[in-house]
Amino acid sequence: MGAVKTKRMPRAVREQQMLDAAVQIFGRRGYMTAAMDEIAEVAGVSKPLVYLYLNSKEDLFTACIRREAAALVAAVRAGVRPDVPADRQLWEGLGAFFAHTAEHPDAWSVLHLQARTHGEPFAAEVSAMRAEIVAFVTQLILAGAREAHRDPDLPEREVAGLAEALVGAAESLAAWANATPGVTARQAAATLMNFAWAGLGDLMAGRPWSPPQEQQEPHAG
Repeated sequence: MGAVKTKRMPRAVREQQMLDAAVQIFGRRGYMTAAMDEIAEVAGVSKPLVYLYLNSKEDLFTACIRREAAALVAAVRAGVRPDVPADRQLWEGLGAFFAHTAEHPDAWSVLHLQARTHGEPFAAEVSAMRAEIVAFVTQLILAGAREAHRDPDLPEREVAGLAEALVGAAESLAAWANATPGVTARQAAATLMNFAWAGLGDLMAGRPWSPPQEQQEPHAG
């Protein structure tokens, strides 16, 4: 007479149920503190069944990272309409990013905090997700540059750097927004849009900021 009921259901459905529970526990407890007993209890299954489906705690955590990374990337891509102006595309992408991370705080904790602090191969899974988002943002910036100029003078390395900076800022801001009561996804997106678009807009309009030239110190006579 076990306390856990294991009603028969398709394996794929049961596995998603386990992953839902694991994301919740990993996100709130942390990878090291999370217990397989608690994950099984929240999922409504026995611990042996969790091991049968997902082999080990490490494999379970990896499966959580992969699922949540794919969901975040899909949400960002789906949120951007290709037929709107460049600033609207960036706004929609940021809005989708912050909405998803706000709606799934445990998943964001798994991706942003837990996976990155427990070494390989977990960090590599998150890096792959991040690289995909950076590549997508790079294309948004390039599209904006093409919209502003027929032949934009934006070096590829500079655009990649801008995308890296923007994604890094979005990641930090999402963590802050989730930890700060009263901050909505829309407010977070508007904050970053205001921070980033003024500079990107000038850059795309051919008005980049340039550092002042260093003055030569006079030579001693």
